[in-house]
Amino acid sequence: MSHFSTLRTKITDAEILKASLRDLGISVKTDADVRGYNGQRVRADIVATLEGEYDLGWSRNSDGSFDLIADLWGVAKKHNQTELINSINQKYAVNKTLAEVKQRGLQNANVKLLVQN
Repeated sequence: MSHFSTLRTKITDAEILKASLRDLGISVKTDADVRGYNGQRVRADIVATLEGEYDLGWSRNSDGSFDLIADLWGVAKKHNQTELINSINQKYAVNKTLAEVKQRGLQNANVKLLVQN
């Protein structure tokens, strides 16, 4: 029986996701295995290699969005999974917004992002 959970996300940009993970000091692999309970592994398009024996992975759906795949029980053994996933989502949202602002030619504009919990 697999310990992996799959969660739907609003993430759609692989490059911004990888950059966001790196910004947070998380090692990133592409087209790699996500480590789970008792040596179980599942393939994902993007993998955040975490400290310990468990990883987070993202797999692209046919609509272009990514699902988060992880053994959340295992991740929670070493990390506060809610804080970790929230920090990844927040960093992704900031980086995605800044990329879109630059794409529209507004690189000299003042951008103020307000992050609320």
